[in-house]
Amino acid sequence: MLSYRHGFHAGNAADVFKHVVLGELIAALQRKDSAFCYLDTHAGAGRYDLNSAMARINGEFREGIGRVWGAADAPPAVRRYLEAVRAINDADELRYYPGSPLFVRQWARPADRLVLCELHSTEIDVLRAQFTGDRQAGVHHLDGYQGLKAFLPPRERRGLVLCDPAFELKGERERVVDAIHAAWLRWPTGQYAIWHPIQDRKATERFYRTLQISGIRKVLRTELCTAEPGTDRKLLGSGLLIINPPWQLDEQLASLLPWLWSLLSPGQHGQWLVDWLFPE
Repeated sequence: MLSYRHGFHAGNAADVFKHVVLGELIAALQRKDSAFCYLDTHAGAGRYDLNSAMARINGEFREGIGRVWGAADAPPAVRRYLEAVRAINDADELRYYPGSPLFVRQWARPADRLVLCELHSTEIDVLRAQFTGDRQAGVHHLDGYQGLKAFLPPRERRGLVLCDPAFELKGERERVVDAIHAAWLRWPTGQYAIWHPIQDRKATERFYRTLQISGIRKVLRTELCTAEPGTDRKLLGSGLLIINPPWQLDEQLASLLPWLWSLLSPGQHGQWLVDWLFPE
């Protein structure tokens, strides 16, 4: 049974990191005129009210988007991200936070296409409401791993898959690797971004090794952690594994993440990381 609701965590530091990098991936796809397909395996509700009781229980957004919202010296990638957040809010008041589908929908061009999968019975209705009548977005009440089988390779033959499960079920990391490996075999030229929480460093390293021995190549590893191991923080940070990243993304993120980390971790706890888990 699925119990995870992203509304408790929307706009936190992990979201900021994920969505800033997502913006860079979409911008890279748009360097070519041809259309792309964006497939979101765990799309969520699409938009989150930061004034809701759910969001305010832990107030995680205050340590994420709350720290970035008023940044005066933001680099271009962060400015693009902030413009998308402001677009769904009134004036300069921060109340709503977009999920990945709404970020990509704002950045998409008229010929680009979104395929959004969500299995949670409550979230799917909210997601559908966000995209009612939108001919560029297909919303599917479907297990995202089944969506990888059903919708890949896309007819555009170019695009991005965001795999962003809740990791609430035992064996989720192994399931992610199996599903992405099968998708990669069918569509080896596609881009894949795999988000994962970093809670236990040993479990994270096992996840990396499992992906390494799968045979997938050209995997860029990125992390942004705002807490140290051994503290009382359940979530140390998060990572994005990017298969077939665009040219020079590693250099771009190596320049961007120090700025983002220093803002999201004012006590300079944790670390940022950009390296190759597996090159060509």
